[in-house]
Amino acid sequence: MLQPATVFQQFRDQGVRLFTGVPDSLLADFCAYVTDHAPSEDHVITANEGNAIALAAGHYLGTGEPALVYMQNSGLGNAVNPLLSLADEEVYSIPMLLLIGWRGEPGVKDEPQHVKQGRVMTAMLDAMEVPWFELDAGMEDAGEVIARASTLMRERMAPVALLVRKGAFAKYALQKDVVTDFPMNREAAVKCVVDALGADDVVIATTGKTSRELYEYRAARGDGQGSDFLTVGAMGHTASIAMGVARRQPDRRIVCMDGDGSVLMHMGALAIMGQSALRNLVHVVINNGAHDSVGGQPTVGFEMDLVGVAKACGYCDAISVAEPDGVQAALSALAGRDGVVLLEIRVNKGARDDLGRPKSGPVENRDVLMKKLGV
Repeated sequence: MLQPATVFQQFRDQGVRLFTGVPDSLLADFCAYVTDHAPSEDHVITANEGNAIALAAGHYLGTGEPALVYMQNSGLGNAVNPLLSLADEEVYSIPMLLLIGWRGEPGVKDEPQHVKQGRVMTAMLDAMEVPWFELDAGMEDAGEVIARASTLMRERMAPVALLVRKGAFAKYALQKDVVTDFPMNREAAVKCVVDALGADDVVIATTGKTSRELYEYRAARGDGQGSDFLTVGAMGHTASIAMGVARRQPDRRIVCMDGDGSVLMHMGALAIMGQSALRNLVHVVINNGAHDSVGGQPTVGFEMDLVGVAKACGYCDAISVAEPDGVQAALSALAGRDGVVLLEIRVNKGARDDLGRPKSGPVENRDVLMKKLGV
C-alpha cells in the first residue's frame, strides 16, 4: 500500500505546492494527511471540482508552479469545462496533476451510481486527450509513476491524471477534526424531519449517508417505499431535482433533504429556487460542516451564514436550529410562508458503523415514487 506521507512528499518533490479539490472516499486517507500537514495557504477544499481546476490554473498564473487537483471520478463532470476550455494545451496550456479516485472500476464491486462512471472514465480521459497513469495497492512506491506523470505534464504543458484504485492508500486518521457540541448528529436530524412529515409529503434526499439513514429509518417505522427519492449520485443537484418535482406537483409538499457540502457544490441553484415563487418546496439543509460520507474533511458550512444566503437569494423565509424540539417547531412555522423556505439544522458529524444501504435499486426507487405521484 501507498503511505499518504510518502506520496505527499513525492508530489512536493515534483514542485507541487498547492493541493486542492473535493474529497473522495478512495482518497480519504491521502486527503486527511494533506488536511493535517499542508500549510493552510497550500490547501483549499473547493466547492466543486471545476472550481479546483480553475484555482489550480490561477495558482500557476501567479507562481509558475503546477498544482495537484484531487477528486472522485464522478467529479470529472464538473471538471470537463475548465479542463478543455481553460487548462488544455490548445487554449492556455496550464500544467497540473489530477489525482482521481477510480470508483466503479471494472471488476470491482461498487454502488450503482459509480458503475457506469468507472467503466467509461478512461475513455473520457482519452477523448479529452488527458494522459493518465495508475496507482494501486500493489505498489510499494509511487515515486516513479508520479515522476513520469510530472515529466509528461511539463513536456506537454497540460493536465495529466493519476488514477487511484480502491485500497491504494494505507490508513491515516484525520487529526484536524471538525469539533462540535450540538445535541444531534445527522441521523437524529433525519428522524426529526421524517417524524414531522405528513403522509402526502415527498422527500428528495441528497447523496451519501443522508439517503442511507433516511432509508433505514423509513424501514424501521414500517413506512414502506414511495415517499422518498434517494439521490445516489449527482452531488450538488438534489435541490434542483426537488424544484423540478415541486413545479409539477403543486398540491404536494416537497422536502429537499440536503447537506452542506451538496449546497456548496452548486450554490447557484439557491438563487433560481429563491426566484421560483414555489409555495410547496421546503429546503432542509443538515449542516455538519464536513464531507462526512467520504472521510470527514471540513467544509465551510459553519463559516457561512446559510440563512442569510437563502434570504438574499429570494427564499421567503429561513430558520436555523440545532435542538431536536426546534425542528418540528421550525417546520410548522415555515409551513405557513408563501414561498420557498429553508431550514438549516446544525449537527455533529459521524455515522453508525453498521449503517446499511438501500436494498432497492435506483430504477425501482424511481418507479415507486412516480406511482405515488400519480405519474
